[in-house]
Amino acid sequence: MDSTTQERDEQGTDVLRPRVVDSIRILLPRVLGRDVPPPAESACLFDEVGLTSAHTLSLLLELEEELDIQIDVEEIGQDDLGSLGSLADFVASHAVEG
Repeated sequence: MDSTTQERDEQGTDVLRPRVVDSIRILLPRVLGRDVPPPAESACLFDEVGLTSAHTLSLLLELEEELDIQIDVEEIGQDDLGSLGSLADFVASHAVEG
């Protein structure tokens, strides 16, 4: 990847990430089926928010629809699901425009 392509990808990630964070906060109550106060980026999605594996899949699908993107989840790891911020980083860096 040349430096111009890498710079363009980084700018795209920088633009998408805040939208991902906002969308996660909006979608969590729908995915969880209950009211959830907007979590901080450092909030642990499983322990503090109550996300399960099934909820995670639903959240990723909802994010794809909400943001009109496709998320390449083949490389997602446990660390990427640790907090709202780490999930937002993963999604922003592994999204392909739908």
